[in-house]
Amino acid sequence: MVQDLYILMITAAVVSIVFKLLKQPVVLGYIVAGVLVGPHLFGETFVNADNVKAWGDIGVLFVLFCIGLEFRLKNLISSGKVAAIGALTIIGGMMLFGYLVGKDADFDMVNSLFLAGMLCMSSTTIVMKAIDEAGLRKERFVKGATSILIVEDVVAVVLMVLLSSIAIRHQFEGAELVSKVIDLAITLAAWFICGILIIPTLIRKVKKHLNDETLIILSLGLCLGMVLTAEEAGFSSALGAFVMGSILAETVEAHRIEKLMTPLKNVFAAIFFISVGMLINPSSLTQYWVSILWVSLVIIVGMILFGTLGCWWGGQTMRDSMLTSFSFVQIGEFSFIIASLGTGLGVLNPIIYPIIVASSVVTTFLTPYIMKAAVPCYTFLYNHVSASMRAKIDQRERQVAEAETAKPSGDKSSLADNVRHAVRNTFITKHLVNLFIKNMSAHEEEKN
Repeated sequence: MVQDLYILMITAAVVSIVFKLLKQPVVLGYIVAGVLVGPHLFGETFVNADNVKAWGDIGVLFVLFCIGLEFRLKNLISSGKVAAIGALTIIGGMMLFGYLVGKDADFDMVNSLFLAGMLCMSSTTIVMKAIDEAGLRKERFVKGATSILIVEDVVAVVLMVLLSSIAIRHQFEGAELVSKVIDLAITLAAWFICGILIIPTLIRKVKKHLNDETLIILSLGLCLGMVLTAEEAGFSSALGAFVMGSILAETVEAHRIEKLMTPLKNVFAAIFFISVGMLINPSSLTQYWVSILWVSLVIIVGMILFGTLGCWWGGQTMRDSMLTSFSFVQIGEFSFIIASLGTGLGVLNPIIYPIIVASSVVTTFLTPYIMKAAVPCYTFLYNHVSASMRAKIDQRERQVAEAETAKPSGDKSSLADNVRHAVRNTFITKHLVNLFIKNMSAHEEEKN
């Protein structure tokens, strides 16, 4: 096991340095490292595949836990229209494209749905990295783009639950799916209400006793506890990790937890991407190169089309809409997670996995160059549309600018803050927390 970790870390470090020098995302380096240590390139594997898969599964939990930590109800609500309409337009449109591509390739319904799920999610990590490297972090479109990515992440977790249910039964039943969605919504509401009412209050009570070591242990314990709860309830472990991250995002220690989790997440996420690379057979890439180019083209064109339309319908300017959509032209971590889910359930056609991974590599590589084309494409569009459309673009620009200048100052309490304030001092919540603190104190006295 130690030898496996040594090989993984050294290979990943060397390859990621090379990719850094080439100014490419390190995620691609991790995938290439997986190809190098995997069984297909040299005819033998240099590490135990079972160990790597187990570590990769833990990496998925930590990645989703940290994505949950970045989920802020206040930020999402402030750009709710753009986030909701933009994300749903992209997801709906890309799932339709993905399903049609699957059917065109003669895949069955389950494989077509899994392919659709893999194509509808942009990579939060890669988009934010590309925006930073392009020096666009302070641009107006970034807030809306971030909100859309958050909604996509939430929908992706729900989508994984639904795909699992469909895969197990190998059929799509509308009534059963609606029932599953309702059960999921009720379960999520119960978890969030209980979690937001109790956990932030509890952490506030014991804050003075939480050094970095204790806080990270407590956070991981809560994360894994919710993972087990989700599994017992019949949902995916990934959903539990995300939910607990979202609950802890509403605590006073959210940023501290996120900072402490980052190194751990980076290590296990790297192992996850290496495990993805280990499944790639380079010979299959040459065999399916036409499919890879076709899927990559569908991703790029679809994301630009549906992203621009969704952001425009959501109230963004045409320039901001195009900047957002041109940064979304890749698939990433959730596509790999959904692919791993399908493989683990034994329902995914073996040819889909290498095609998806290769398409992710191609689109990720092209993302910075496509982003640079956003403004020139906007200028070209503006100069060649009809006068009436140009007037609408100018009117939207004025409306957005006026809304920004008229925005009231002062911070507003988040929805979670208002809910907690309304009920956290009720008899039940107050006494539950006080009882917990009392038991902790008694336990400490017994030890002393």
